[in-house]
Amino acid sequence: MTSPTVFQYRAGQLHAEDVPLSALAETAGTPFYCYSSGMIEGAYGAVVEALSGLPATVCYALKANSNLAVVRSLAKLGAGADVVSEGEMRVALAAGVPADKIVFAGVGKTREEMASGLRAGILQFNVESLPEMEALSEVAQSLGTQAPTAIRVNPDVDALTHEKISTGRAENKFGIDLAHMPGAVRRAMELPGISLQGLAVHIGSQLTDLAPYGVAFERLAGLYRDLLGQGIPLRRLDFGGGLGISYREETAPDLAAYAALVRQAAADLPAGLIFEPGRFLVGNAGVLITRVLYVKQGAARRFLIVDAAMNDLIRPSMYDAWHRIIPVAAPAPGAGEEPVDIVGPICESADTFAKQRLLPPVTAGELLAICSTGAYGAVMSSTYNSRRLAPEIMVRGKDHAIVRARPDYAALLADAPLPDWLKDDRAPTATRGVA
Repeated sequence: MTSPTVFQYRAGQLHAEDVPLSALAETAGTPFYCYSSGMIEGAYGAVVEALSGLPATVCYALKANSNLAVVRSLAKLGAGADVVSEGEMRVALAAGVPADKIVFAGVGKTREEMASGLRAGILQFNVESLPEMEALSEVAQSLGTQAPTAIRVNPDVDALTHEKISTGRAENKFGIDLAHMPGAVRRAMELPGISLQGLAVHIGSQLTDLAPYGVAFERLAGLYRDLLGQGIPLRRLDFGGGLGISYREETAPDLAAYAALVRQAAADLPAGLIFEPGRFLVGNAGVLITRVLYVKQGAARRFLIVDAAMNDLIRPSMYDAWHRIIPVAAPAPGAGEEPVDIVGPICESADTFAKQRLLPPVTAGELLAICSTGAYGAVMSSTYNSRRLAPEIMVRGKDHAIVRARPDYAALLADAPLPDWLKDDRAPTATRGVA
C-alpha cells in the first residue's frame, strides 16, 4: 500500500509530500504520473542499511522506471544501474551513474549494444547463453579489449510470483542451467575476448516470499565455491533483484531477513556483491492521477469511465494486476461504498483498471489516484490509439517539476513522416482542420 506519510489527505485533498495532487491536475492536465523523491530516497536508504557491512553495490534496475529524474535521484545517492538495452545504459550515464557501476543484462544483446558497453567501460555483462558469450568475445577482440563477464545461472527455482515475471525456472528463457554451467565456464576461460569475473542470478520480479531467494542464493554460492576450488579466479556475485512491494494485502519482504539470507549464502566468500532492486525502490513512490469522464449505469454494473487508459498503465490488462484506487478528494465521513468497474476510453474490454471495486460515491469530473504505479507504469506506456503519453511529475517537499512533458499532437505526427510518393499539397499537418 502507498505510504501514508507520503501520499496522504490534508485538508480534504490527497497530497504527494507537501503538494496537493488536485493542483497538479489543474496545471498539467490528466492523466499524469506523480513521483515522490522522498519515498525513492527512503527506499534506497533502507536497502543500503540492510546490506551494511557487506561489500555491496546496489544497481537500480532501470526497467522499473527509466525516467531520467528518477535515475538521477538514485545516482546522487550512490546507486549503480542494471540495464537491459543501450538506451537504458545511455539514460544511466546521462543521469550520472558511473560506467563502472553499470551491469548490462538481458538475453538478446546486439553486437552494437555490446560494443557500446565496452566503449563506455561498464562494470560487467551478464551473459545468458554460449552464442551470446561468443559474440561478446568477438566484439571485444575487434575493439582490442576483453569484456568483463558474469555468467547468469538459471538455478531452476520457482519464484512463486506471476508466470509472466518468473525468470529462474528451467523452462524460462533466462540464464544457463546448472547442468551446462561447467561447459559454459570452460568456454568462457577459452575465449580470448572474455574476462570471466563472476556469476549472476535473477529468479523473477515481485517476490514477497523469501524462501525462493534462499534456495537460489545457496545454489549460486555453492557453484561459486566449487569454481574457486578449481582455480577459477572469480571476483563478483550478482544476486539480482526482484524484491516485491505491497499492492494489496501482500507482506512486503523484510529487508533484514533478506540480508540475512545473503550473509548466510556468501559467508567468507571473497566476492564483491551486486544487488539490482527496481520495483522496491520506485513502485510505491508513484501514483497515476486520472479524471472521471462519465458515470455510466449499465444493465448489471456501474462504470466509472476515466481518461487514463491501458496505454498509460498496462499492468491490470497484462497481468490482472491489482492497484489500490482512491479518490483525490477525501470522501465525506461515513460515506458508503458501492461496487464499480473503473474503465478507460480505449475500445477494448481489456482497458479496465478494476472490476467491482468498492468506492465511495464518485461523480464525473472528480479525480482518482491509482496507487503504486511508480514501477512498470509510465515506462511500459505507449501511444496506442494515437493517444499522447501521460506527463510525469516529480515532487520534493513543496516543490514539483514536470520531468517528462505531455507531447503535443505536432510531435505525435512528426514521428511518422510520409514517404515521397504519398506527399502532395494535401499532406496532413498537426493543425489542418482543427480550430
